[in-house]
Amino acid sequence: MAADATPLQPLRITAGPHTFDALACGPADGEVVLLLHGWPEFADSWSGVLPALGAAGYRAVAVDQRGYSPDARPPRIADYAVPELVADALAVADALGAERCHLVSHDWGGMVAWALASAHPERLASLTVLATPHPEALDRAAADDPEQHHRLDYVRFFRRPDGAAESALLADAAARLRAVYGGKVPAELVEANIRRLSEPGALTATLNWYRAPEAVISVPAGRIAVPTLFLWGSEDIALGRGAAESTGEWVDGPYRFEALEGASHWLPEEVPALVTPKILDHLAAHRQG
Repeated sequence: MAADATPLQPLRITAGPHTFDALACGPADGEVVLLLHGWPEFADSWSGVLPALGAAGYRAVAVDQRGYSPDARPPRIADYAVPELVADALAVADALGAERCHLVSHDWGGMVAWALASAHPERLASLTVLATPHPEALDRAAADDPEQHHRLDYVRFFRRPDGAAESALLADAAARLRAVYGGKVPAELVEANIRRLSEPGALTATLNWYRAPEAVISVPAGRIAVPTLFLWGSEDIALGRGAAESTGEWVDGPYRFEALEGASHWLPEEVPALVTPKILDHLAAHRQG
């Protein structure tokens, strides 16, 4: 693949009533790989992964999702319900001309990905999820394991509608928001995230992802028939081993799980050189045509 296929290309993708900012890499006629970020991240969280996907001939597109793109920031909490987020991903795939695509995801993007894969398996050639267990596995772990229950206390705080989370996260030059990354994300990415999330309304929109579900873990995801790769870091402070190891019970299709010992939650930014070859192997095994 020519070197000029790998630079990151900023895109604006109009999908439904919204316009999403995105980063793309690879040939325009390559198989589409859609990458979904988590909280509090943006499309550039995949900067360490995208060039290799482009060099392998894929059309890799990472999108700033609903609430993160300024022109895709509706006002109501209900606008951030998971079915709306799934619809966004499908609309972006449609705009990219992909009847089927490969889906790669992290954190909240993983929740969207599990829901999309269970409801619309015909739209996916493969599924890759980083960090995020299947929602049902996480729900069961939180119910049965007090440690996992308390690991999600931050979600309960974020769900408060009184602005307390926004105030706490942005106080003292966003010290608590900056600390969320645990020193695992490159400083320049952290500062770019802080700048964008400090814009009026931005942080509230991203926290509405947590507020829209009926309960702390209430994501409509059933059984998964799509070929699935699940990568989880052993030092993830929010998502524990029990939920990670039981995720395979919800996958009926070809499934591969890898626990990355010593890695934290922030896999795309912290260890891109480790996760990228695993993603490429999975994509190659399920390449279309």
